[in-house]
Order: sequence, then structure tokens, then C-alpha cells
Amino acid sequence: MTVDLLLLALADGVSYAGLLFLVALGLTLIFGVMGIVNVAHGAFFAFGGYTAATFVVALSGPDTPAIVLLLALAAAAILVGLVMGTALEAGLLRRVQDKDPILQLLVTFAAFMIFEDLQRLIWGASPRSAAAVVDSLGTLELFDVTYTRYQILLVPAIAIVAYFSLRAFLRRTRIGKQIVAVTHSREVATALGINAKRIGWFTFVIGAMLGALGGALAAPVTSLVPGVGTDWIVLSFSVVATAGLGQITGALIAALIIGIARSIAVYTMPELEVVVPYLIMVGVLLVRPSGLFTVAQARRI
Repeated sequence: MTVDLLLLALADGVSYAGLLFLVALGLTLIFGVMGIVNVAHGAFFAFGGYTAATFVVALSGPDTPAIVLLLALAAAAILVGLVMGTALEAGLLRRVQDKDPILQLLVTFAAFMIFEDLQRLIWGASPRSAAAVVDSLGTLELFDVTYTRYQILLVPAIAIVAYFSLRAFLRRTRIGKQIVAVTHSREVATALGINAKRIGWFTFVIGAMLGALGGALAAPVTSLVPGVGTDWIVLSFSVVATAGLGQITGALIAALIIGIARSIAVYTMPELEVVVPYLIMVGVLLVRPSGLFTVAQARRI
């Protein structure tokens, strides 16, 4: 493997890891606070991507500034997260939050299948994309290799900003500290006067927005087709399982490991591209069944 090829693989891997981390971050945040493994999270990714592609196609033109298209991606993520997150949390998950985990899993799986059919009903089976965003930002050249600014700069930057912003929010704001309190003990937090239902809704919507943001940012570099949500929820589960449920920093590291390993496989052993993330997950779970970064005493976010 040449140096140029290795650099290209690393750049692709970091960009892919950024998207994967955003989806996994929403999933692990929801689990950390609500204790629910949300199978329907893949629907947030799919709807975020499709909505972003719809917005970008409607707004793109020869003179459309790049910032307008980027704002369209953000608007799609916020809209999808707010509407779908509220509908799913208030309409379904709030009713089963204290029920058997198997029931919770079945309910979120049923919701995912409903959203999948709704996605096909709205957008059909034709591939969708928001490639105009990538074109509007142009390219740059490093070590005689050409990269798109969107993949090598924007996506990793957004993932890093999301990571540090969420950590600062949880540690320094009142509602963030309430989220952490509910994470450690819902009963004690409620006894102290914290509205656990409101915190659950707020957290779920933020998690849904992060999942939708992953889809919105993937839309410019991915051909969106029916079933895309399934692929990404399975991949995000591999990240969360590798890191340990509820681990934010762990999810970032696991996403980087899986993203870079997958990208190197694409350039060196394409036949292993799909398998590599799950080989890493299985290898980790055989050694540490609770994940690389899980703390035994308590579930953390």
C-alpha cells in the first residue's frame, strides 16, 4: 500500500468515522438516559438524509452560496429530530420505558419498520443525493492527492464540535446536570424535583437530531436508497457495542477505529469491507463483554 493510498484511506476513514460517530452518539445518549436500545434510530438517519437531499435539490442553483446549502442540511436534521423524536418518545417509548427490555426492543423495531414504509411512500425507491453541497465547497490538494473539502474538513469538524459541545453542555449547564442525574438514578433525580419525563423527551429529541444530522451530512456523499437506515443502525450498534453502552468518549474512539479500519479494507481487501466493523466488535466483546470503556459501577454518558 503506497503512502498516497494510505493517506487517502485515512482521510476517507476519518470522514466516515465522523458520520458514524454522530449516529452512534445519538444512540448512546438515548440509552444513557432512558435505558432503551432504540432500533428505530436508523429511521432518523434515513429521514434526515432524504429530507436534506430534498431541501438541497430545491435550493441549489448556479449562484446558490454554499452556506445556504449547509444551513439546509442543519435545518433538515433539526426538523426531523424534533418531529420524529417527539412523536416516537411521547407516543410510544414513554409508555414502555419501565417495561421489559424485550418489549422495548420490539416496539422500537416496529416503529422502525413503520418509518421505513413511510419513507418509501414519501420518496419512492429512486436514489436521492445532495451532491451539490460537495461541489459548492470545492476541493483541496495535499501531498499530490486531491480531496473534497466537505469530506476532509467539514464532516470531521462537525463531529468534533458535536463531541465537545455535548460534553460541555452536560457538565456546565443546568439541564445538562439534570440529564446526568437522571442517568445515574432516575428515582433519586425525581425525588430531588427533576422532571424526569421532560428530561427524557429533551434527551431523546437531541439524540434523534444527532442521528438525523448523520443522515443529512451523509446525503451529499451517499446515494440514499431504501434500506439505508438499516445499514447505518447496524453499524452504529457495532460502534456502541465496541465502546460500551452509554460511553460518549468511547463511541468517538470506537468510531475512529472502525471507520479507519473499514476504509483501509476498502483500498486493500475490498471483500472484507462489510465484515471489518463486526470483526472488530466481536473481537472486543470476546475480551471485554461490556465494551472497551464501560465502567462496571454505573451506566455513564
